[in-house]
Amino acid sequence: MEPITLTTERLLLRPLAPDDAEALYVACQDPDIPRWTAVPSPYTHENAADFVGRICPEGWRDDTMYNFGVFTADGGALVSSMGLLRFGASGLAGPERQAELGYWTAKDKRRKGYTAEAGRAVCAWAFDALGVERIEWYAEAGNDGSRAVARSVGFVMEGTVRSKILYAGTRRDAWSGSLLPTDWDREGKTPYEPYPPGAAA
Repeated sequence: MEPITLTTERLLLRPLAPDDAEALYVACQDPDIPRWTAVPSPYTHENAADFVGRICPEGWRDDTMYNFGVFTADGGALVSSMGLLRFGASGLAGPERQAELGYWTAKDKRRKGYTAEAGRAVCAWAFDALGVERIEWYAEAGNDGSRAVARSVGFVMEGTVRSKILYAGTRRDAWSGSLLPTDWDREGKTPYEPYPPGAAA
């Protein structure tokens, strides 16, 4: 897929570029980012260059992950990195039509509603342009900030998944949530029959 750009009232979401490597490196020196995400620790200039120069372009080209850098519309400061990962061998074009939303936020941009604003834009794009029918969110249990963002986006919390995340040589429980088109009054391409039969979707 050709990379695309999204805009919101306060933000510009665009593919990360080589010129963004330094800002990415600086943001990822915050220990909370590698603590709660898959970002390497320590995070080096080489990690940043590889992410913007290889990983991000490959994801768009191969239709495996669509990574966005989230920037303020006024000033262009890096707010966060946000990715939509597609699921299944058949990808978003196949019958599964599922994806996972992941993100981190720069320390000085937290608690401003930026990441939830960006998340709503990416999820709307996933539903409307990609035909996604289920978006999942996971975070290590205890990551209250990520859960608060997910809830603000509209994710419905589904519970705790045991032993899902591997961190520092140990397996950790994860919180999970999902967002369906019907949660936003959109119709999915595949009929949904919730359990028990006849329950509200």
